[in-house]
Amino acid sequence: MLLVYTHKITPRVRYAFKHLCTRVLGIPVSFTTTIEDFIAHDSMKMSYTRQPLSNEVFIRNHELLFEQGLSDIDINVQNWNDTKCFFPTGEKSALPFDIFAASFYLLSRYEEYLPHVKDAYGRFTATESLAYKENFLKQPVVDIWAYSLRDLLEQKFKDFTFPKRKYNVQPVIDVPVAYYFKQKGLLRTVGGCLTDLFRFKLRSLYQRILVLFGFKRDPYDTFKWIINKQKQYKFKFIVFFLIGDYSTYDKNININKKKFISLIKSVADYSKIGLKASYFSLNDITILKKEKKKIESITNYELEATRNSFSKINLPVSYRNLIALEVKKDFTMGYLDHFGFRAGTCTPFLFYDLDYETQSPLLVNSFHCLDYTLLKYQSQLDKKEELQDLINTVKKVDGTFTPVFHNYSFGPDGRWAGFKQLFTQILDSVDESPS
Repeated sequence: MLLVYTHKITPRVRYAFKHLCTRVLGIPVSFTTTIEDFIAHDSMKMSYTRQPLSNEVFIRNHELLFEQGLSDIDINVQNWNDTKCFFPTGEKSALPFDIFAASFYLLSRYEEYLPHVKDAYGRFTATESLAYKENFLKQPVVDIWAYSLRDLLEQKFKDFTFPKRKYNVQPVIDVPVAYYFKQKGLLRTVGGCLTDLFRFKLRSLYQRILVLFGFKRDPYDTFKWIINKQKQYKFKFIVFFLIGDYSTYDKNININKKKFISLIKSVADYSKIGLKASYFSLNDITILKKEKKKIESITNYELEATRNSFSKINLPVSYRNLIALEVKKDFTMGYLDHFGFRAGTCTPFLFYDLDYETQSPLLVNSFHCLDYTLLKYQSQLDKKEELQDLINTVKKVDGTFTPVFHNYSFGPDGRWAGFKQLFTQILDSVDESPS
């Protein structure tokens, strides 16, 4: 166990230390404000305060973890080893930066509470983030800093053996629309045929007729391939189905259709099922509650994970609603147009509510790669190399790689050519030796 001496134990101090030391490094941590208890402790220990007590491992604190609420923080990002860091500490400190305060800033999404420019859907964009502006978005800096702390403690406490964690993958499959042509109902089907006709989309009309009459598989119906792929791996995929009402933003199949229900049940036999929360449920907990109950009635088990429509998060309201409905995990944290680590980590972390100054039970699983982002790269080789670089980055800190693919990205549409192989590349990375 690691004992930490500090002049004041705050919720922020507990949160930051527990993520770095316990979640990333796997060591329990406790705190004391009593010098005598600290001196008497005969195992691993360090101090996190303004001045060192003697010759212990000392990290000079930044004031962030002892404040409450939000303030305008002056951040000066500097190079450190092969990464970046901020909140410098001075000469006496064992590390040149306060990695705990810096980690808290990123994990709590402090910058998303501050004034910023949103996109058309009201989302926080990658280009507004400190990580993007300072060029460390593609590094899980929190995990890298934690490993630097481990190296420091290993030098000082040679008898202590740190537990090893293993690189793993948590594949996410997003299903905003289960079928492109099928199961749309009479009005939508006739409307679709007329639209194709009037816009002279004769190829699309031909495809539609073939699918509707059962001569061809629906281009979005890739679930047989997904289930067969799941059977080849021990770890479970999470498949998020959108079951909300039809609207301007959400255009899935009516959840009352028996074939849609049987599809969800058949996927649930092999993979975990999550709820893709509809656009209007993001600001209305009653709609979210209704969708949660519906998906639970289909799967016959308690909903564990959600992912928001359009990857939109309204902090802290979105997460408070999930906590109120006792949802345990969220998979929305990430950027749609950039690879990388929105919260600076590839380790699932608990949501910290900056307004209430409390750690919540909601586990945030940030995603690091979206299939749409791969479309930026022209050739299959470029896509493969970019993906492998990201995988290797996560492997270096034995983290959890979370990619998000859609059911239709495994379909026959030309622009998604090769995406089955890219998905398989990620799945197979678990059995490869570390890079």
